[in-house]
Amino acid sequence: MDLVARLTAELGDAVTVDPERLDAVRTDKSGFIAPNLPLALVEAESVEHVQTTLRLANEAGVGIVPRGMGTGLAAGAVGDAGVIVLSVAKMNRILEINPADELAVVEPGVINADLDDALAPYGLWYAPDPASKAISSIGGNIATNAGGLLCAKYGVTREAVLGLKVVLADGRLLETGHRTVKGVTGYDLTALFVGSEGTLGVVVEATVRALPRPAGDVVTIGAFFPRVRQAALASSAIVEAQLRPAVMELVDGQALEAVRGYLGDAVIRDAMGPTTGDGFLLVQFDESPAPETVLRAVELIEREGGEPRVSTDAATGEQLLGIRRAFHPALAASGEVLIEDVSVPRSRLADAFDAIAEISERHGVRIPTVAHAGDGNLHPNFVVEGGLLTPQLKAAADELFRAALAMGGTLTGEHGVGILKRHHLIDELGADSYALQRRVKAVFDPRGILNPGKVFEITE
Repeated sequence: MDLVARLTAELGDAVTVDPERLDAVRTDKSGFIAPNLPLALVEAESVEHVQTTLRLANEAGVGIVPRGMGTGLAAGAVGDAGVIVLSVAKMNRILEINPADELAVVEPGVINADLDDALAPYGLWYAPDPASKAISSIGGNIATNAGGLLCAKYGVTREAVLGLKVVLADGRLLETGHRTVKGVTGYDLTALFVGSEGTLGVVVEATVRALPRPAGDVVTIGAFFPRVRQAALASSAIVEAQLRPAVMELVDGQALEAVRGYLGDAVIRDAMGPTTGDGFLLVQFDESPAPETVLRAVELIEREGGEPRVSTDAATGEQLLGIRRAFHPALAASGEVLIEDVSVPRSRLADAFDAIAEISERHGVRIPTVAHAGDGNLHPNFVVEGGLLTPQLKAAADELFRAALAMGGTLTGEHGVGILKRHHLIDELGADSYALQRRVKAVFDPRGILNPGKVFEITE
């Protein structure tokens, strides 16, 4: 009996080989489409379903691709020929909210925003907030160590995860971490799993921090600049001045035009006023910032040539954040886009924008760019015609990666490596670290069945 037949015998309707369903899981939001259909899709509804799938696949030596909501941007959860896609999207229960210990326990399919909404009545919130928070799941956020608009002040997913339940490649259930504020017993396996992109195990439960919701007023500063480099210099100056905004987002001129076309000029004008420019900086302070903090930020913005507009209205602040969050759907609505993700030291942000402009001109590719300026995380978006991952686009993206590394940066701040960046991984890690990480994977996954071909280059 082959693996699909054995899985169907044990899991019943949780297993499907319907071609339409299989076609849907060979892509994600990156636009990458695997050339072939996977063998089957398992839609797990329990820990036991996951354990059975991995146990049988390990015995058969067949690859398993863990998948959440499919919102990834690095082709890290796409199925291809010869593998089983294991979806945990239906494991979507919030198991516990504990206000006394400021934590929640969730299954991996819980949507990020739904967890935040559930915590609100307790005066708590879940801090990691990727732009996809309305559609991405906690399990996927953990797999990629997702960040978002607020992570410069409140941290990325790794800082929010206290403990995990993970099914290993052979079907065993492993518990890591703790429910306490402190805990340093043994190696930190919880942190190891966060960001491992499904290559070490499948997360089936997470214990996460729930923070007190910020109290007090919100102050938002929006500022247009004649050039995006000036906006980047202003953001670096705000960081250097240790002003600690909760949100600091940077939008270049091309990105702003895309949002204007998507939402309508009136929406942009109502939130930002009539002024325009080639760079827009959004700075938001929460928890009733001291007046001198806001005044200092305004001073630094004006010093770099910006025209700041200060608002103490929370609704205006949310409107501005909504405009920033509309960037990716705005580009998606306009055609094919490869959404990239690099990070540089915050002092090099202006240099990174210069490099993107040079690469765009040299390769003849439009690259509208937004950035989480508070932590140096840029999202250059390659707008292409004639299909994604063309030689022209690959050459431009490769040059971008090399430029980021040359500035002391990294290939990915929050999207992960997946398939799209695996050929550059050794460039950042170096040969020794790369080899050591492959050996770590082999400890957890001796037969190499977990997300084969993702993160690491395939070797015979």
